[in-house]
Amino acid sequence: MHYFIGDLGHFFIILSFVTSLVSAFAYWKTINTDELTREAWRKNARFAFYTHTFAVLGVVVSLFVIIYQHYFEYHYAYSHSSRHLPGQYMVSCFWEGQEGSFLLWIFWQAIIGIFFIHTQKKWEAPVMVVFSLVQAFLASMILGVVIPLIDLKLGSSPFILLRDAIDDPIFSIQPDFIPKDGSGLNPLLQNYWMVIHPPTLFLGFALTLVPFAFCVAGLWQKDYSNWIKPALPWTLIGAGILGLGILMGGYWAYETLNFGGYWNWDPVENAVYVPWLVMIASIHTMIIYKNNQTALKTSIILSIATFVLILYSTFLTRSGILGDASVHSFTDLGLSGQLLIYLLFFTGAAIALSIWRWKQIPSSEKETSVYSREFWIFIGATLLCLSGFQVIIPTSYPVINEMGSWFGLDLRLATPGNQIEYYSRFQVWFGVLIALASGTAQFFWWRKIGKNNLVKELLYPALISLVVFAIVISLGKIYKPAYLALTLAGVYLIISNLKVLFSVTKVNKALSGGAIAHLGVGLMLIGIMFSAGYSSVVSLNNTGMLISKDLPTEFNRDNLLLFVHEPRVMAGYEIEYLGERVKPNGIKGYVSKNHIDLTADPYKVVATRDILFEGKKILNARDTFEINPENTFYEVELRKNGKVAAVLFPRVQINPAMGGFVASPDIERHAGRDLYTHVSLPMNREEEPEWSELTEERIQLNQQFFVNDYVATLDEVVRIHEIEGFKLDDADVAVKAKIKVKGERDEYMAEPIFLIRNKSQVGRIPSEINDLGVKLTLLNIHPDTGEFSVGINTRQKDWVIIKAIEMPLINVLWLGTGVLMVGFTVATVRRFKDVSGVK
Repeated sequence: MHYFIGDLGHFFIILSFVTSLVSAFAYWKTINTDELTREAWRKNARFAFYTHTFAVLGVVVSLFVIIYQHYFEYHYAYSHSSRHLPGQYMVSCFWEGQEGSFLLWIFWQAIIGIFFIHTQKKWEAPVMVVFSLVQAFLASMILGVVIPLIDLKLGSSPFILLRDAIDDPIFSIQPDFIPKDGSGLNPLLQNYWMVIHPPTLFLGFALTLVPFAFCVAGLWQKDYSNWIKPALPWTLIGAGILGLGILMGGYWAYETLNFGGYWNWDPVENAVYVPWLVMIASIHTMIIYKNNQTALKTSIILSIATFVLILYSTFLTRSGILGDASVHSFTDLGLSGQLLIYLLFFTGAAIALSIWRWKQIPSSEKETSVYSREFWIFIGATLLCLSGFQVIIPTSYPVINEMGSWFGLDLRLATPGNQIEYYSRFQVWFGVLIALASGTAQFFWWRKIGKNNLVKELLYPALISLVVFAIVISLGKIYKPAYLALTLAGVYLIISNLKVLFSVTKVNKALSGGAIAHLGVGLMLIGIMFSAGYSSVVSLNNTGMLISKDLPTEFNRDNLLLFVHEPRVMAGYEIEYLGERVKPNGIKGYVSKNHIDLTADPYKVVATRDILFEGKKILNARDTFEINPENTFYEVELRKNGKVAAVLFPRVQINPAMGGFVASPDIERHAGRDLYTHVSLPMNREEEPEWSELTEERIQLNQQFFVNDYVATLDEVVRIHEIEGFKLDDADVAVKAKIKVKGERDEYMAEPIFLIRNKSQVGRIPSEINDLGVKLTLLNIHPDTGEFSVGINTRQKDWVIIKAIEMPLINVLWLGTGVLMVGFTVATVRRFKDVSGVK
């Protein structure tokens, strides 16, 4: 038992919690003390936060050692890792669980706090009070201690022992029992996006604290407006990184899940998306204030709302309240009450402070003109918030139902059944209005426009937009009113920002960030409209026959049944299913299941021949290699004009945690479209197949015969001395026949065994070739004639049912996300340069 590392990690958690409170108190004293002792309190506060950061790093290192060294006596390591997990995914185990994700959040905020200490002398003390208090609350979520007398548990420790977390009889019999292996990482998370997506997302979470802390510090210190300038670049970088994290999640979903897209309007997705919208709105109102001294109160409200919504999303996804509404939410670890206190404390404190100072906050008496940039930016910010409001209310139905039950009300508000259709119906129109407002606002932003020159400035962009719009809808055959409006708005946003970008770069390239970002949004809208609105199923069943009477009409219509080595036509391709494959860990390529032997360890298999992939040898015959046994890949070849156009390997995994059967797509990528293919239904290997009546052939060595229309040859019969699963005595006789069967594309080797035990008992072990649907049995040996009796059974050939979706212009969406991030980067760099002299 490795007690020391767990005790050390738990000590570091307690130390981080205590030092964050000490740091908060010392920074508070720095503000509320005389000049003589102020610097001493500041030094104490800094030392406490340095110690806190050191303790957080200690927790991180301790937990990673436990995971990496496979200390399965700890519940966290047992639940999230295994000895067979590839090394690059060990780090993903760290944040798969709630405790690890909280720790990741704490880590990022500690790093940001250290940076603040060294760059924000004026704002250091009040901002760091907020930072340290938030750190204390987060540290309490992983504290894992029980307060005596009142029996109150604070947090869930990642260092709890397995025997203390699981009530299993084995621990009564053997208290020091340690499992030989862990449960492993969910295979859906064994993806490179899951290595970088969570750290990016939680860095975005951490960065939402910065404008909140500046805002609270400004209200607290009655410095109501000067906080805007240093907070703005942090808000920009926070929105950029949080948006990047969200986009990474969408791309992971597109590559890994099988719902046919990248955004499912799942409650967990919504809970992160809404704070991002509000944060984007806050950026625009901050810019309004910085340039025109208006919208200060709105900036305060939105900065507070962004962080509160992040806390609310944390409560939604970790309290267990979304357990029935989302497959992505965490289960409740008994922390829902603690999370609620966390949410209410900062929400209540920020609102109370705002109300207290509200009358003292300066506000502009100027009337906002419809021809002003402030008006159009404010309209855009308002639309962003309304868009978020429309999403968060239905997402919160489980919370509203729970709150209603407190007052004896049985509300029974149901989350939308078809989430994609429900939210998209509203959000598409918000997208249209936001794009039109943003495109128009850009003209007002860079030059003064009045009634006289309004038409002149907008005429050419509007005309060019209409021409481009006409071309796009003609080529794309767009007819739906909502999609027509979204296309027009997206084109207008692109054209208007291209014009602004061209004008701005002549003056100062550093000013181009906003135009680039809005250009990216326009591209995203066009990409979303085509890829989501005009995606089409191309795997249509055109045989005139049902796949199965037990399956729904839609399934029978939209899916293609492929028998192995029987080509079909689909979407202009000749498509052929080539069989089931496994993927060697750490080796590029796939291996046919017909070319491996299983071992006692399900994670290890043996190659029965030299294995080639894409013309290169990747394994030698008799090599033992590791696989993930829950994964099966289905090789599908696409040909055009007799030439191979693509080879796809959609995956199926048996994943009890996700309901059993989970399919992941493989994607054939083109500049103008993607062909998105996944398995809808595989053969059930556990179900006993229906074999034909046994037929018998008497053959000699090297004699050819027919097996289910395939040519077969008995190459040799050899005596063997080992049979897996049987113990052979000296008197036992076992022989193996090696029968070569020539299929459409490959040669297969069947190796049935004939066994005589105790000189009288006869046993026969047949050999099955899955791809060909045949089973061969060595029935008898005839020494007098030199012949061998071979039994032949046949069944339906291996098959798979696939669904293929064509996603037009999806690369325009991915291009738009890249352009958006470039825009954020340019704008952030500029704003940081603006405040580089501010200390």
